[in-house]
Amino acid sequence: MTREELNQQKQNEIIQEEKREKRKKIIILGFKIVIMIVTGFLLFYTYTTYVSNTMMIVKEDRIKNDKIPSDFSGTKIIQFSDLHYGTTFFEKQLKKMVKEINERNPDLVLFTGDLIDKEYKVSSDEIEMINKYLSRIKTKLGKYAVSGEEDGDEFTTIMNQSGFTILNNNYEVIYNDGDEEILLVGLDSNLSGRQDVNKAYEYFSLEGHNSNIYTISLVHEPDSVDEMMLYNNDLVLAGHSHNGNIRIPFIGALSKAEGSKKYDQEYYKINNTKLYISSGMGTNGPGFRLFCRPSINFFRLESK
Repeated sequence: MTREELNQQKQNEIIQEEKREKRKKIIILGFKIVIMIVTGFLLFYTYTTYVSNTMMIVKEDRIKNDKIPSDFSGTKIIQFSDLHYGTTFFEKQLKKMVKEINERNPDLVLFTGDLIDKEYKVSSDEIEMINKYLSRIKTKLGKYAVSGEEDGDEFTTIMNQSGFTILNNNYEVIYNDGDEEILLVGLDSNLSGRQDVNKAYEYFSLEGHNSNIYTISLVHEPDSVDEMMLYNNDLVLAGHSHNGNIRIPFIGALSKAEGSKKYDQEYYKINNTKLYISSGMGTNGPGFRLFCRPSINFFRLESK
């Protein structure tokens, strides 16, 4: 073999070696990319399933208004909503929620709809268990609830047996160790076709009613608030939107449910009315949360 042939052979061997090294690097890079994708997916799944879905937080705020009577200054209110029992919310989560509520010694506890998920077939044993835990919620001034569009006979049974007053299209005047009063108004679900705004606010058509009474209104779907503005509302508490379930920083909710197309975030100021929308406890739609933890709302009333 001539020198030129030996050089050519050597050159071919070098080229083949370079190709093998290049293929090796590509394979290693591909393997790293796959590992990163799988790791990212596992982290995403862990966060959305075991952190965002189950690690409840308590959102606190102080409500100041010169219409709040001195008898009610310092009154503690808990709002919880949208358990959607049977999705990501079961006995363990219910037990923890009730514990968090009772630790704050609330004066009023208010539920704004969707107790059992519509796709879940709840058993009689589970109904008894839910009733047991909700009955353990202790308050000074009472426990009240309104229905969501998914609530039916089980909701009525559980709420009645666990000591909640259902305020669907109704109201109640509340006193607190004195003659001063506040008004609690409840509206049935609009999506269910059962909502009657005029009936809910009948108090304001009564002869001799207090036109300056501090009014707290409960409603499931927050988009109903515009129609409610025909009447006096100081504080409106709603649910349904889950604040979008999936929220992207600086963008907001990726999707908005019917009934919360206009109002889906956790807080709005509409004229003189404060609207708070619960992120809920369970899930609906995609079945997971992102940057939107399950929560209860904790308010303290304060007279200016």
